[in-house]
Amino acid sequence: MTAGLRLRTYDPRDEAAVWALHEWALRDAGVDPTDVPGTDDLSAVEASYLEAGGEFVVGVVDATDPSDGPAAPTNGLTGPADSSTDAAADAAEASETGLATRDGTLAAMGGYLPNRAGHGEERDRPGAAELHRMRVAPPYQRRGYGRALLRELERRAAAADFGTLLATTSTRQAAALEFYRAHGYEEAARSVAGAYELVHFEKEL
Repeated sequence: MTAGLRLRTYDPRDEAAVWALHEWALRDAGVDPTDVPGTDDLSAVEASYLEAGGEFVVGVVDATDPSDGPAAPTNGLTGPADSSTDAAADAAEASETGLATRDGTLAAMGGYLPNRAGHGEERDRPGAAELHRMRVAPPYQRRGYGRALLRELERRAAAADFGTLLATTSTRQAAALEFYRAHGYEEAARSVAGAYELVHFEKEL
């Protein structure tokens, strides 16, 4: 596992931090959080994911440990660093944005659900699970946290006998597109939702 990152199952006490990370990561990627439909799952993660046959994993770091301090701010899951910043200042920013949890600072999160409805007929895949809410806090990007989170979700999905993982992101999130392609996800289809063009990926486990 990536040094400094502790991956664990979601706890109800993480709710506020999960919302904060969701909104911050989207804004940083150039997406208005209020434009993203169907976010009720983040208000009831246990019911929406854990009790529905899925998983929701959070990645926590100890912001008081300099070795675990965040890297420079970036765009998306793995976007290029823009500048060099002080780790303590970035940790303070993360705290001020509501990412504090009972055991550290929320740096990453994501989950999966059994694929039932999907995004059209091409996404109705028996035996597949679909990734949702993959987020890494902007100051903690470019540290491998997104990769570690994805691998953990893939491991859990395979252990739960899912044969395929699906993922969807918009063309506006260039770093997310690059992230999935770099980790073996193949583009399967595209669709349009409102003002967003969506790219649908899949990977056999």
